[in-house]
Amino acid sequence: MLSRTADHLFWMARYTERAENTARMLDVNVQTSMLPQSDEENTKGWRALLGISELQHAFNQKYQSLEGREVIDFMVRDPGNSSSIVACLTAARENARAVRGTLTTEVWEIQNQTWLDMQFRLKSDLLETDPSKFFEWVKYRSHLSRGVTLGTMLRDEAVHFIRLGTFLERADNTARILDVKYHGGGVETGNGEGMSQRDFYYWAAMLRSVSGFEIYRKVYRDVITPARIAELLILRGDMPRSLLACMDEVVQNLHEVRNDVSADTERFAGRLRAQLQFGKIDDILADGLHDTLTRFLADIYELGNRVSRDFLVPLAA
Repeated sequence: MLSRTADHLFWMARYTERAENTARMLDVNVQTSMLPQSDEENTKGWRALLGISELQHAFNQKYQSLEGREVIDFMVRDPGNSSSIVACLTAARENARAVRGTLTTEVWEIQNQTWLDMQFRLKSDLLETDPSKFFEWVKYRSHLSRGVTLGTMLRDEAVHFIRLGTFLERADNTARILDVKYHGGGVETGNGEGMSQRDFYYWAAMLRSVSGFEIYRKVYRDVITPARIAELLILRGDMPRSLLACMDEVVQNLHEVRNDVSADTERFAGRLRAQLQFGKIDDILADGLHDTLTRFLADIYELGNRVSRDFLVPLAA
């Protein structure tokens, strides 16, 4: 496969997944911002979201104050923010358009229709009146894109590059979603004793944002605790959005597209997966969850660069 084609497929998938995960992070903050809290606590939550998304500086250049509605507008509508939902879904559609001959008709139509529907929804007042409903629509369109891709495309290199982009992006964003709370000041990570009611509802909302609330109840059958949430989202390979599950997919798809220069990248990915596969949550918490997630994000960024170097259009110097 031409590296240019692989590049478009890879980034089509990453941008679609990024839009979904931006919606997931915003939805957590929308839900928790409605809990009883001081203005300072509310502002801290939105600032943490911008910080973990590495958007604080860009936001400060455009806005004088930090309000929830301004953060939502910046992370949803702003085409100048390359991580906004508008920018991501537009970029996903443009990458799909560039390789229409490689995609099935159904996959292209999903990407194109998502972009068209987005224009209509943003012109309405849905984002202001019911932002959670808008975020659910973004997640649904991402689910639909993945389902149609797996249901209609030949399982060749094209699908493997799409899957590679999807799970690299998902690993990055799951780590960010989990780290938002700690980025905003941290909470107790033990057995949940002494947890405030607000923290309990925050963790419950976060589990729902990663489609993990029912899974948590099925696996642990007990009260929600930050330590168990961390274990579920980091070390459980049977949890679809966990870091280990994402790295399993990354390693598998890297193997399927391997070439003469990708051995080091495969080893790098394999080492990262092994750290998760044989890790223990007690050791992670002892080392510091925030520090662990920060190292993981750095490793995922490096892995993305290695994939680009070995398979895709080289990054600009």
